[in-house]
Formats: sequence, structure tokens, C-alpha cells
Amino acid sequence: MEEKLHPELKELFSVLPEVIYTRENLGAKRKEMHEMFAGLAASLPVNDEVLTSERYVPGAAGDTDVRIKIYEPKVEDEILPGILYIHGGGYILGSADMMDHAMQQLVSELNCVIVSVDYRLAPEHPFPAPLEDCYAALQWFSEHAEELGVNSSRIAVVGASAGGGLTAALSLLARDRKGPSIAFQMPLYPMLDDRGTSKSSNEITDERVWSKAKTQLGWEMYLEDNREVSPYAAPARATDLSGLPPTYTCVGDLDPFRDEIIDYVLRLTQAGVPTEFHLYPGCFHGFEEYAPAAEISQRFVKEYKEALKRALHQ
Repeated sequence: MEEKLHPELKELFSVLPEVIYTRENLGAKRKEMHEMFAGLAASLPVNDEVLTSERYVPGAAGDTDVRIKIYEPKVEDEILPGILYIHGGGYILGSADMMDHAMQQLVSELNCVIVSVDYRLAPEHPFPAPLEDCYAALQWFSEHAEELGVNSSRIAVVGASAGGGLTAALSLLARDRKGPSIAFQMPLYPMLDDRGTSKSSNEITDERVWSKAKTQLGWEMYLEDNREVSPYAAPARATDLSGLPPTYTCVGDLDPFRDEIIDYVLRLTQAGVPTEFHLYPGCFHGFEEYAPAAEISQRFVKEYKEALKRALHQ
């Protein structure tokens, strides 16, 4: 893998530690992640142009309420587009809180309102709980768009990694339930296929980055006892992709999800869904977060933000 790395990523990659997740150490890894992002947040300047709040919205029937975080411009003098954001973490890690700085930046740069979903995590809450949390947040956002100063017909769904998988799944679910309208979907390097049969899903075994073993553990915990895997759990299993929102997606060519995403893009296009796709050579899963100063990382972020801006404000 190292010989294929983009030149800008080689030095960083050489000093990355191995990270191994197990059922037994998951709690400790979650705590480490929380502390790391809390420390990072404390070191960053406060964005005075963006108001951040949180609330709980009704979950699925008979289910617990869903925590969301809302990011909005302090001064709103027009009806804005909206983004429902879904964080990553292999379906087993992460929280909405770790995305505070990134969401505030997006609000400032794109002039929009963001609702970020703090969905429940597997294995404590396997499928369909995380997806139903996202659907509940989308419903609430659509129904309360006017009070947030948002055009309900201009709401996009965005997420990375497992958040990208949930983005794709939510678009399928909203279509099939005839639920809230989604104007645009942006699953960034999404986790789509539980089967693990593609070449890329088996060739990335280095534990310094997101690997075959981490992917297998995430799916095992997310699916738990689901013997017949629903396409709403693993969107790569969906046979009908027609009628989905216009889509932007991307992946590095050293990402275990590469092949399933390329197949997803092909089938979206064949189904008549307007789709833009970018493949980044020599890049591993989440490279832009590991090496934000690298030119290729900045290009990656610039390109998806430009696509999102076009979709929201065209």
C-alpha cells in the first residue's frame, strides 16, 4: 500500500500508529475519540457568526427522542437552503459534537442552516435504529423548515463514511416512504456494502487506516442478527436506484470502499440519476482529515464544497 500512496501523504502515513478496534475495547476507543475532539474544539477560535444549539426531536413511533444540533447564521435576511448532516464512524463510533467546527465553517461558507444528527450507535443500537434516527431528524427538519428560515424544497443530505452510507440509505428510505423531499445527496466515501467481496474491500489491511478488519467489525455490529440484510442497511444491495436525488460522491483509490462506490455510481447513472464522481489517486480513507494541509486534501474539500454550493444555491 505504501508504494501507491500520494506523495503528499507518504510522510504522514509513515508515522501513523496502528489502531485496532474490538468489541472489548470499543468503549475505550469512543472515550479517546471524544477527548481528542474536545481538546481540538477547545483549541479552535469560536465562530461568532454562527449560532449553535441543540434539541431533542421525536423519534420513530415508540422510540426515544433524537438529539440534533442546529447551526445557523447569526444574521439571516433571506430564506436559506438546509443540510442534514450525518457523522461518520463505521456505525460504531463518533458523535455530532465532533463536527462542531466543520459545521460552523460550512454554514459560514455556504450560507445555509445545518441540522446534524446525533444518531444512536451500534452495537447497543443496531440497524434500523441509527437510520430511523436520521429519518426522524429529516422529518423534523422538513416540517420545521419555515421556523428555521429554510426552504423545505432545498434540503440536502450529507455524510462521510458510515454517515455516507446512512445518507444513501436515507435517500432510499425517504423515496420509498414518500417522505420529505431531498434535493441533493452527498455521500462522501460512503460505507455501502456489507458483503466484503470486492477487490478493494479485501486489499486494504493496514491497521494504520480504515481497513478490512475495521469494516468487518462495523458491519457485524451494525447488522447484528439481521440474517436477510435490507438495502436500507447496506445500500449497495438496493436493486432500484431510480428516483433518487442528484448525487455527488468521491473516494480515494486506496479506500476499502472504492469498488462498491464505483459500482454505486455506475448504477445511479444507469438509473438516470444525475451523478458526479471523483476518484483521488493514492489516497486512503479519510485522508483529508489526517492531512488537511496537503494540496490534494484541500482540493478534495474545495471540490465537494463547490458541488454542494451549486446544488444548494443554483
